[in-house]
Amino acid sequence: MALGDSMVSRLSQSSVTVVTNHRYDDDDCASTHDDSRMSIIASPRVASSSYENLSSATSMAYLPQTVVLCDLRHEASDIVRSPRWRLKERMKTGCVALVMCLHISVDPPDVIKISPCARLECWIDPFSMYPPRRALETIGQSLSIQYERWLPRARYKVELDPTKDDVRKLCLSCRKTAKTERVLFHYNGHGVPKPTPNGEIWVYNKNFTQYIPLPVSQLDSWLKTPAIYVFDCSAARLLVNAFAELHNGESSGSSGPPKDCILLAACDVHETLPQSVEFPADVFTSCLTTPIKIALKWFCRRSLLKEFIDESLIDRIPGRQNDRKTLLGELNWIFTAVTDTIAWNVLPRELFQRLFRQDLLVASLFRNFLLAERIMRSGNCTPISHPMLPPTHQHHMWDAWDMAAEICLSQLPKLFLDPNTEFQPSLFFTEQLTAFEVWLDHGSEHKKPPEQLPIVLQVLLSQCHRFRALVLLGRFLDMGPWAVDLALSVGIYPCVVKLLQQTTIELRQILVFIWTKILAFDKSCQVDLVKDRGHIYFIRFLDSSDAFPEQRAMAVFVLAVIVDGYKQGQESCLEANLIGVCLGHLEATQPCDPPPEPLFLQWLCLCLGKLWEDFVEAQIMGKEANASEKLIPLLSEAQPEVVRAAAVFALGTLLDVGFDSGKGVRDEEFDDDENIIIEDIMIKSLLDVVSDGSPLVRAEVAVALARFAFGHKQHLKSVAASYWKPQSSLRTSFPSMAKFHDAGTSTIVSSHMGSLTRASPDSQPVAREGRISSSLHEASSGPMRGSPLSDDSSLHSDSGIIHDGLNNGVVHQPRPLDNAIYSQCVLAMFTLAKDPSPRIASLGRRVLSVIGIEQIVAASASHTPLAGLVRSSSWFDMHTGHLPLTFRTPPVSPPQTSYLTGLRRVCSLELRPHLLGSPDSGLADPLLGVSGSERSLLPQSTIYNWSCGYFSKPLLGGAAANEEIVGQREEKEKFSLEHIAKCQHSSISGINNIPIANWDTKFETGTKMALLHPFSPIVVAADENERIRVWNYEEATLLNGFDNHDFPEKGISKLCFVNELDDSLLLVASCDGSVRIWKDYATKGRQKLVTGFSSIQGHKPGARGLNAVVDWQQQSGYLYVSGESSSIMLWDLEREQLVKSVPSESECSVTALSASQVHGSQLAAGFADGSVRLYDVRTPDLLVCATQPHQRVEKVVGLSFQPGLDPAKIVSASQAGDIQFLDLKITKKTYLTIDAHRGSLTALGVHRHAPIIASGSAKQLIKVFSLKGEQLGIIKYHTSFMAQKIGPVSCLAFHPYQVLLAAGAAGSFVSLYTHHNTQPPR
Repeated sequence: MALGDSMVSRLSQSSVTVVTNHRYDDDDCASTHDDSRMSIIASPRVASSSYENLSSATSMAYLPQTVVLCDLRHEASDIVRSPRWRLKERMKTGCVALVMCLHISVDPPDVIKISPCARLECWIDPFSMYPPRRALETIGQSLSIQYERWLPRARYKVELDPTKDDVRKLCLSCRKTAKTERVLFHYNGHGVPKPTPNGEIWVYNKNFTQYIPLPVSQLDSWLKTPAIYVFDCSAARLLVNAFAELHNGESSGSSGPPKDCILLAACDVHETLPQSVEFPADVFTSCLTTPIKIALKWFCRRSLLKEFIDESLIDRIPGRQNDRKTLLGELNWIFTAVTDTIAWNVLPRELFQRLFRQDLLVASLFRNFLLAERIMRSGNCTPISHPMLPPTHQHHMWDAWDMAAEICLSQLPKLFLDPNTEFQPSLFFTEQLTAFEVWLDHGSEHKKPPEQLPIVLQVLLSQCHRFRALVLLGRFLDMGPWAVDLALSVGIYPCVVKLLQQTTIELRQILVFIWTKILAFDKSCQVDLVKDRGHIYFIRFLDSSDAFPEQRAMAVFVLAVIVDGYKQGQESCLEANLIGVCLGHLEATQPCDPPPEPLFLQWLCLCLGKLWEDFVEAQIMGKEANASEKLIPLLSEAQPEVVRAAAVFALGTLLDVGFDSGKGVRDEEFDDDENIIIEDIMIKSLLDVVSDGSPLVRAEVAVALARFAFGHKQHLKSVAASYWKPQSSLRTSFPSMAKFHDAGTSTIVSSHMGSLTRASPDSQPVAREGRISSSLHEASSGPMRGSPLSDDSSLHSDSGIIHDGLNNGVVHQPRPLDNAIYSQCVLAMFTLAKDPSPRIASLGRRVLSVIGIEQIVAASASHTPLAGLVRSSSWFDMHTGHLPLTFRTPPVSPPQTSYLTGLRRVCSLELRPHLLGSPDSGLADPLLGVSGSERSLLPQSTIYNWSCGYFSKPLLGGAAANEEIVGQREEKEKFSLEHIAKCQHSSISGINNIPIANWDTKFETGTKMALLHPFSPIVVAADENERIRVWNYEEATLLNGFDNHDFPEKGISKLCFVNELDDSLLLVASCDGSVRIWKDYATKGRQKLVTGFSSIQGHKPGARGLNAVVDWQQQSGYLYVSGESSSIMLWDLEREQLVKSVPSESECSVTALSASQVHGSQLAAGFADGSVRLYDVRTPDLLVCATQPHQRVEKVVGLSFQPGLDPAKIVSASQAGDIQFLDLKITKKTYLTIDAHRGSLTALGVHRHAPIIASGSAKQLIKVFSLKGEQLGIIKYHTSFMAQKIGPVSCLAFHPYQVLLAAGAAGSFVSLYTHHNTQPPR
């Protein structure tokens, strides 16, 4: 039974789910369950609202239900608070000193006793025995037995009516016995005078003729610390004050830690011990050592039960205190829970842990001290403690104790009358668990913590309530790290550790869940798990047949934490066959089997990676088990990005980094040839995902390549040296480096290759980007024409390729792979170093530094800040004698604020020689040094730590937050449907040529793109330099401005909103094919890059640029991209993956794309020759039809589906100035033509729902037409005093739900126009 099902069946809880899927459907929750199973991790489905003005089907067409990029990976991770629950150190009381100063039959001179008065000492009447010495010995022995109930293993030493010397010997002996453990000193001073104001207790001389004072300072010097003192005498606070003064004086005079000294005193300075016969004479000691007995007697005398119950029965309560199934055991259990709860709720956490969790005896004494305060206050005494506790005698939990005591006491007569009668357990724990459950339904982090947590801890000790308590505890821990911290602070950790030794099947799932939450909060628990062999529990659970994938994912997460950076954990799990178990689950499933749970696959990979990380024996066993064969298929299209990233991480940890100081036995067993074959396969697989759409995956590829580069850096440096060969060797070097697994990848990487070609400092570059790119493309499909170093034999020697200065015979170097692999790796590193994501680009540059290529900022002739690459001086110094080339130092400009970092066209790749260790070796290889420090400088993987954050988030529930999200969406849906209906039925007579708002964007190069937000008065604009600004046109205020990219090349090709009906994201597509998606774009300085990737893989030969064109389709979640390419790429943004490449079937480049916003499979493309093609990605042939609507061979500038649900009606505008209307279902010919402009059309805007279009011209005018071809208006001038003409129009964008047009021009203004009936904003 799954965890969620357990909660339903046992607690009648409503099902709770986790938001992990982001596609909304109009049906009910698709995840069903029965009595045997309910998934913990379910997918909420939100029903779309229907409205009277539109049918349900129409609503679904107009309101896409797909939501992308809103998973945990795109959210900012919370700041992880360091765990505070662990005690600094556990303490133990090793010795107990009992000092009894009673002098029976002789009263002290300062005490006047009443008659009758309290006489019992340790529940013994001292006058009932003769001689008095016998009574004294019996009392001393009884006190020792009472303490032994709380701490049976301590050493007990008793002194009866001692002298000062006896006390000294006792104290010294106890300290010697206890060593560094705590000593308890219990002092009963009922037979001596009160302590003196100077802090002195009284003892006797040898003949009992005098009272001898004993200063507490001497006690302190004999017992030292740690110690705990119990003073059962009148005016005992005088002693507490004396200790305080003593320790304060010592601490002020020394810089050491404060003394660990705890004191319990019976009463205040001016108080005398109670003498009423209602109490025993040692009432304080009785409360501390026999709390149940005195608590019941005290309660019985104050309740109605005193008339029915003989008090002597309390002395004969059946059972044992440590047996919870007996009456006495249950009373003790309830008492412990009550006092723990009171302390937990009134004490600061640090003090609670010190007094109630650090030492078993101290914890028992302080629980009982709370009772002493309650009882003795009724006798006008106030017990005192140090540390001081707040008053607790009126805490409401004492009422719960009274009720439980009354129920138990009421059964006593019946139990004694009939010995066969079984007592009825109290409902105390059941009721308290119910109260805790109520808190869980309504509580939160910002409310008062549940006071029942200590009771839950006590319930875990009982088998009858354990399951319910664990389920409720699991719900509490799921509320967040703060809840885990509270639960661990209260002390649940030892209990859940012991429960791993249980074999009860029904507890396994909830225990796995609880341990998942604990380890997600505090990794250090891995040590205790391995120590107690807890890893065996989770490996068995993982390998069991009745566990479900989401539960197995939690178990494998626990195992991943156990092996994370902990060698003993790795060794233990390796011995327990964790590799075999994990790889068994990665085996290919049968076709009829359900698809594997991505979360489970993700954590299988991460667990294996953590097991292999820096653990050679495990790596060898993984290779022997063909782990790479099982991991490589996970890099395929079918898996989500988190699974692909985890698989890359696991493969990366299998790579040989060449760091081990020697080969062990298993190294010799594993053949080097096999290792080379496996590494070759793994590297080729990693190179296949260098251009993956997910930054998570590319980051892990960069880390894996860094590990590979570190182990093979000599060979990679040799390949990198070919970049600086003379021009004559370029053609023989570069083609061999450009051979990738497929032509698309090779052309992409080769385009980066051209920008990294060596340039002469006093002449033009020896090779242009176009030439290199072209030659690379031609060679990419042919066979290898030789090694990159085939014409330079001086780079080789008998002992290997370019000796590393560190290779002194200690560092193991992997055998070399084929040079083609090294060539491809170098190109992949350059690709990563130019990644659209700044973090990935930074990682890529760090990888390049491993092979000796570093970044500089060079000043070019045009003073454009271009970042170049230099080979590090350390590499140069080591091998300058072997290189046939001479390098001169280029002029290097100092860093300036306008010089942006990044990999750009190289101005100079000359090398600057330095001597190792010289003062100006600023470009020295940072990886030089001892081997250990080298490894520490490699970039570290982040996928594991990031993935751990998933289990810190709530996995159960979340319904309230989901309801809020659904409510916000429904409001937007209602607004959208109402305005869609208005747009469809409105009769627009014309556009007002007076703008309702004018925005001076301050763009120096003019406005390239503009976009209107559907639900806020916001317009977003961008310029050629990829600067983005966000403006509120109602309030006329600039909301935010930021740069999309540090190194813009050809500007922005598309702006659009993703998830516009939810929390919208801003998609920005650059002309170079880079796509970046931003969140919080409208908040000043808070914009955050959600994801970024290069959307075009490969371009046509001879093309000077990519000239990317992009459109987004919310219905399908696809991003369509093309340009100077022979195909149209379909990117699934939710999976961040290229899912399909549609052949354009045209020799011309794509110049316009339009994805239908109501049909999730329709796509139209316009080409440079004026042709238009319609595609349906669902059909096998993809291409539906092709037509040539424009007579002149001019490129299509604008293209869009017409408003409405018709999938084949298209509007196309060419640069020649004509606008063509097509219905491709009827004929390929146009049914309406508008000659809008003469050879100068630059922009087209088509409203999504209203029957209106607009076109812009380079001749500084905008025309507005209806779908019937009627001209509704023309805009030529600004509304300024001089009536200045608008600039050449660069972009037009309609509001999706209102008749509102945004127009941008070559000038810096963005103007907003509406139809005649609209009132301008105030």
